[in-house]
Amino acid sequence: MILDMNGTPVYAYTGGKAFDATRPTAVFIHGAEHDHSVWALQTRYFAHHGFGVLALDLPGHGRSAGPALRDIASLADWLIGVLDAARVDRALVVGHSMGSLIALDAAARYPARVAKLALLATAVPMTVSDALLDAARDREPQAIEMVNQWSHSTIAAKPSSPAPGFWLHGVNQRLMERVSARGEGLLFYTDFSACNAYMDGLERAAAVRCPVLVVSGRNDMMTPPKAARALVDALVNTGAAVDTVTLDAGHALMTEQPDATLDALFGFAIRPE
Repeated sequence: MILDMNGTPVYAYTGGKAFDATRPTAVFIHGAEHDHSVWALQTRYFAHHGFGVLALDLPGHGRSAGPALRDIASLADWLIGVLDAARVDRALVVGHSMGSLIALDAAARYPARVAKLALLATAVPMTVSDALLDAARDREPQAIEMVNQWSHSTIAAKPSSPAPGFWLHGVNQRLMERVSARGEGLLFYTDFSACNAYMDGLERAAAVRCPVLVVSGRNDMMTPPKAARALVDALVNTGAAVDTVTLDAGHALMTEQPDATLDALFGFAIRPE
């Protein structure tokens, strides 16, 4: 599905069913150098079980036109513009990694638009090492290789590698390479710089009032569970209802533990507010 954002096309995958804004809406936001496809299993289930689904390609990623936006607040503003274009008043907003920061910022600054908030593989602050920033700027293939290795906790997670020819690491690496090839130059660096520069996370958390789900990977080397503790504490201190789930996975929760991730998200989505 293509949405028109003031003349700029935005791609949203709708989970295999035509989008219906009269249904409860679930919006899914990917992380750095990714696109909507990281949510394939979860979005199809949501779409076939009562939800309108918008799994977005961020600006300059996948099928959405650029340029890529360079800071989290601008991406949160863009997200609200997408809801306007889709004629959605309120939505469950789900974000992974960089997408979790976008979701958090939107929920804090546009509380009337976010009914529930799910943050996967999150951290506040989401600091990016100098070595990775340098590689993303000067040696992007090396940066892709580094992130691909750090994102996975096993060589062949079950049931995510169910048959010969399906390789978790290879699929993720090829996705990042494809997003890079389709996008503008230094896209990985732009994404990582936005994460690294975002210092408003705890302040934004203090303004969140909707129910929140935080899902972490026990073996996540990029955003380990301890990196989300300050965020969870800030959310709890506001009086918001906060659930935390830790899965046996690395950073790539949606592919290493697809069913467990879906169970956590869908259970949260259908729970009465």
